[in-house]
Amino acid sequence: MYNPPAFREDRPEALRAMIEAARLALLVSNGCEGGAPEASHLPLVLAPEEGPNGTLYGHLARANPHWRGLAAAGRALAVLAGPETYVSPSLYPAKADHGKVVPTWNYVVVHASGPVEVFDAPERLRRVVEMLTRRHEAGRAEPWAVSDAPEEFVRAQLRGIVGVALRIETLEGKRKLSQNRSEPDRAGVLAGLSASADPRDRAVAEAMREA
Repeated sequence: MYNPPAFREDRPEALRAMIEAARLALLVSNGCEGGAPEASHLPLVLAPEEGPNGTLYGHLARANPHWRGLAAAGRALAVLAGPETYVSPSLYPAKADHGKVVPTWNYVVVHASGPVEVFDAPERLRRVVEMLTRRHEAGRAEPWAVSDAPEEFVRAQLRGIVGVALRIETLEGKRKLSQNRSEPDRAGVLAGLSASADPRDRAVAEAMREA
């Protein structure tokens, strides 16, 4: 990932927070026998205690051939994206000063790569499904749990999926949030995005405040 120093995020606690805030990940691996790269969109959950940088867990449908590609490749890249939005040149005070401004995009993203394992042991698959469920049901007034479903139904569903575990060896974080602009321009972007009716713009504004 192209990651200039102004945008680079290396702090372990910040990287972990960025991973945990991400929702749908993109899991990418080399194709089988030199074929095109393969990619799947799936939620991933971090087990921070497993390995120096943690391990990401998720699952794919057994009918999805990507799990075979992952097993053959042995390595994968997970792209975990945070808030993102378009930034108009009209938000920069510099536009009125000299007009030498262009559009850009602000975003937050983490790339995690390392060896990947594919597994289908029922007890391990159930643990992954329970981890994902607890994470995404948290905060609901009446959170659903795997145990709420009939046990026979759960066992049947587990037979239809394959688990993946990506042990993170390399972790790259990027916060491209107008750090390369002047203070007046950054303030203009923050004000414009904060006032937007689009929640995606406001999410980026909040990320700028945090950064």
